[in-house]
Order: sequence, then structure tokens, then C-alpha cells
Amino acid sequence: MSEYDWLATYTTIKLAGITTLILLLIGTPLAWWLSQWQSRWRALVEALVALPLVLPPTVIGFYLLIAFAPDALPGKLWQTITGQQLAFSFSAIVIGSVFYSLPFVVQPLQKAFEQIDPHILAKARMLGAAKLDLFVNVIFPITKASFITAATLGFAHTVGEFGVVLMIGGNIPDETRVLSIALFDHVEAFNYQQAHLLASGLLIASLLTLALVYLLNNYHEQNQQQTRSRKSAQ
Repeated sequence: MSEYDWLATYTTIKLAGITTLILLLIGTPLAWWLSQWQSRWRALVEALVALPLVLPPTVIGFYLLIAFAPDALPGKLWQTITGQQLAFSFSAIVIGSVFYSLPFVVQPLQKAFEQIDPHILAKARMLGAAKLDLFVNVIFPITKASFITAATLGFAHTVGEFGVVLMIGGNIPDETRVLSIALFDHVEAFNYQQAHLLASGLLIASLLTLALVYLLNNYHEQNQQQTRSRKSAQ
């Protein structure tokens, strides 16, 4: 691979890593809140979270580009605080990636939280477990497979982004040029050998990632079934 492709690989991994970390930090409380919230407005919030699944990436990128402009309030605030323009920066593609990959982290966590037996939580609270203890010692061990799934899907989906990144980040080497844009550049330049190299690498990495997710889920499900069988036998 060329030096530019290695730079694109580094930018892609950095983008996906930072985005996944932010998604876990904001997606976990959001998923828990949705799993516990009983309101007729819950469907509207769930629809907003899931919107990137059906909305064309260019639509999200277009509205974010308008919001990140120096004359728009978000872009103006960012420039006042940091002294840097938000549009066409690495920070812009991180924010865009968080929006675009949000459902891939929130939905698996929400489903996992909804399946926790409320009696287990009630017993832990009766024994005096504080909120942090409850999460660390009860909720997380039960749902850790879903956390792995959510983090893996969030990371993998960010790696494959194209439309949102191109709209709000452009194609700046060592700043916003990610692997999917590097692949597009090679195709435009009829450099199919390099395009095949990047495309096959992304294909194999995506396949291995999904296989790992299914393997972990199957392993966790088998463990849960064995635990339930042992409890039934006692």
C-alpha cells in the first residue's frame, strides 16, 4: 500500500476507536433510559435513534455540514471555543460518525437491558447496592456479551462510512481521508490494483468481525442455557 493508504488506515482506525468510545459513554445511559422509560413518547425517541438506519448518509451529512458552517450556531460556538473551523476537520467526522453509528450501539444494549429479570435488580437494591455497584456488579456481567456486540458493530460501521465523512470532512490526507474515500479515489483514477487491495481488506475484516460477534453471542447463549439447566436441576 502507498503512504497515503497507510495514513487513511491510521485515520480510519483512530476515527472508529474514538467514535466507539464516545458511543459507549453516551449510548449506555441512553439505552438504559429507553429500556426503563414507559411513555407514549418512547416510540418517537426510538425512531430518532434508529433514523440513521434508513436515512441516506448524504442527508445526514448535508444537515451536519450546514450546522458545522462558521455562520451557524454550532459551528460558530465551536470556532469560539477552539479557535478552529469545525467543518472539514477530524472533529467533524467524529461527531458525524457518532450520529450515524448511534443505533448500532444503542439498540443491542437496549434489548439486553430489557431482558434483565427485574427481580434480580430489586434484590440487589434491597441489599443496598448503589447505582454504580448495581451497574458494575449486576447489570454489566449479565449484559457483557451485548456490550461486546455493540462496541464491535459501532466500530465496524464507522470503518465503512463514506457519505457522511465525505460531506462533512472532504478528502484531506492525514485529517479526514479514511479508507472508504481512499478506495473511491483509486477507482476514480482507474487504479484497480490498489482498489482491489483496499476493498478485499475491508471485506475480510468485516467478515471476520461479524463472525466474531456471532461466535461470542453463541458462546454466551450456550453458557446462559447451561446456567439455567443447572439451576433447574438443583
